[in-house]
Amino acid sequence: MDQQALLERLDRLESTEAIRQLVGKYSLSLDMRDLDAHVNLFAADIRVGREKIGRAHLKAWVDDTLRYQFTGTSHHVGQHIIEFSDPDHAIGVVYSKNEHEAGNEWVIMQMLYWDDYERIDGQWYFRRRLPCYWYATDLNKPPIGDMKMRWPGREPYHGTFHELFPSWKSFWNQCPADDGLPQVAAPAPLDGFLRGIRRDTPAPRIRVR
Repeated sequence: MDQQALLERLDRLESTEAIRQLVGKYSLSLDMRDLDAHVNLFAADIRVGREKIGRAHLKAWVDDTLRYQFTGTSHHVGQHIIEFSDPDHAIGVVYSKNEHEAGNEWVIMQMLYWDDYERIDGQWYFRRRLPCYWYATDLNKPPIGDMKMRWPGREPYHGTFHELFPSWKSFWNQCPADDGLPQVAAPAPLDGFLRGIRRDTPAPRIRVR
């Protein structure tokens, strides 16, 4: 292996670890309400909503969300898949199991994030986080059935946990083959698993909780 290839592999390993650290810092800073540390994990020109740009707007939005909806939160990060578009851009999927103190109820949630990461001036940042929810419900009320997003004081609604990936709907719309083994697609190429499993579908519209 030549020196350039070795340096590229080393850079990829260091970048992967930096992105994993970024995700961990997101959870800790959010749960500990260090909003400056939190918003500084995002690119300086982060888009907030349709028209606002910048960390100050993001800080105001996060402050309002945390101050008036939850007394406390705890975000538990699960598996994390990272794929690189080029040395300075990557995408990722992160599972997150969260707990929220919301008034006199204890709301548990299962979700995942679809992330876009960008390295700017040698530092990795979030370019975007797309939250996709499976369920949210009081700890003592299992979210069986439809409309699994169940927050205190709100009508239940659908999450977007499965909308990001068309394989979910395809699986339930198809019947298993009864006349032999099913066909198996070719394996995804390196850094092509996440885009492949998305099937180039548009991102779902996320309802702000």
